[in-house]
Amino acid sequence: MARINDVGGTQGFGAIDTTDDTEPFHADWEARVVGLYNTLRAQGVFNTNEFRDAIESMPPAEYLAASYYERWFTAICALLERKGVLAPGELDD
Repeated sequence: MARINDVGGTQGFGAIDTTDDTEPFHADWEARVVGLYNTLRAQGVFNTNEFRDAIESMPPAEYLAASYYERWFTAICALLERKGVLAPGELDD
């Protein structure tokens, strides 16, 4: 089953930016998302496969509109709800 992240051979996404970007994060919140991921995974809240699946399960329009770390944050929030750590909708405010 192909998901939105599997765009191999798909046309219309424009050129790939191959500029060498030495900065891993462009905003403080991005580093915090990586910290959340590392902490939650290390505590066994979810594993790497579950995380990847959560990203790949995003609705196509949402996936395409999101930045790399926005996808990470969306996946973390979905997994925290799925695992019962957060109540559904708790982060909506």
